[in-house]
Amino acid sequence: MADVTITVPQDIVQALRLPPDTVAAELQRELAVALYQRGILSSGKAAALAKMSRWEWEELLGSRKIPRHYADEDLDRDIAYAARS
Repeated sequence: MADVTITVPQDIVQALRLPPDTVAAELQRELAVALYQRGILSSGKAAALAKMSRWEWEELLGSRKIPRHYADEDLDRDIAYAARS
């Protein structure tokens, strides 16, 4: 699959009230957040889409009070992995 380009009309870009040099990054970040919230992207892939480190991504989710998709099974798997190390 190839990269995807999304075209945003200029009048909408201007309506965003963002500095022009931050529009692309902000839209990419917002897309990543929305896809993560809907369960379409994992946390790691959403962080990559947002071009953020995992730490920055986790801080962003926390600042927006977005629940993590982390089930009891994930915790059990992480504990088992840590015990093996």
